[in-house]
Amino acid sequence: MKIVAFFNNKGGVGKTTLVYHLAWMFSRKEIKTLAVDLDPQANLTAMFLQEKQLEKIWPDGEHPKTIYGAIRPITRGLGDVLDNPYVEIIEPSLFPTLGLIPGDLGLSLFEDKLSESWPKCHNGEEQAFRAMTAFYRIIEKAAKEYDLVLVDIGPNLGAINRSALISCDHVVLPLAADLYSLQGLKNLGPTLRSWRKTWGELKSKAPGDLSYPSGDMKPAGYVVMQHGARKDRPVKAYDRWMAKIPEVYRQSILGEKKPQSTVTVSDDPYKLALLKHYHSLMPLAQESHKPMFDLKPADGAIGAHVESVQGCYRDFEALAKRLAQEIELVWPDGA
Repeated sequence: MKIVAFFNNKGGVGKTTLVYHLAWMFSRKEIKTLAVDLDPQANLTAMFLQEKQLEKIWPDGEHPKTIYGAIRPITRGLGDVLDNPYVEIIEPSLFPTLGLIPGDLGLSLFEDKLSESWPKCHNGEEQAFRAMTAFYRIIEKAAKEYDLVLVDIGPNLGAINRSALISCDHVVLPLAADLYSLQGLKNLGPTLRSWRKTWGELKSKAPGDLSYPSGDMKPAGYVVMQHGARKDRPVKAYDRWMAKIPEVYRQSILGEKKPQSTVTVSDDPYKLALLKHYHSLMPLAQESHKPMFDLKPADGAIGAHVESVQGCYRDFEALAKRLAQEIELVWPDGA
């Protein structure tokens, strides 16, 4: 099982859209995929589920069918994570290979618990380790039948995201070609290295009977979202920020020295994909609760949309295959 987080501490770069579409694409290739919504805003859950389904998993009172429900005993100080975390199978008849651990706005209440647990792990306190490893152990319990776990994480460097990221084997960085995304990389790189180093030291103090993550958080590469000329900004400014991405990624995320030669995004081996801006396809997909590459004429995908849908499928298929290669996940023969 491979656990991959999608993260940039700059919001609005299309991170959730990326996780959603890759989850569908991997499941289409018969790779058993579990999507996990660890963003307290729960946008990924809202993309997967319709309002009636959301009402069922977010009733008044306890939420046992969400990630927050699974950690609730820890937040209340009354026990450990649930033994059988709930997984919503998205399309049981058509795609039984795609599951979701639903998110929950209540997850933000776990922030303080995790903040106080991190320093207590230095003292080897068992309850602190149980809190810090809660996400990982929930994923481990829920994903026994899955090959791949894709984790959506909110855009900040807080305690929830620290716990979420140490639970993951790999990290994919969605970017936009702008100053804010590059600044996000500069903030994220040193933070990831610090968390990785500290967790490596803390693991030796964890209780022997507790399952805990390696905390590798290996950078798997980056995806430039909404690639192409944009009407709301000058082409020269866009090109300028695109040109900076490879160098900033190497220095900030990989910790390399300033490269001697210039590498373009198109030729960069750390670039997983350049995804276009699919314009009006996304509103149609949101309304129909399906990925953009599954849109049909009945969903409003007519005329020029038909070619865009086909192109979208090819783009995400290529990205999924490239990511599988990067994380050493077996890609089905003939897929």
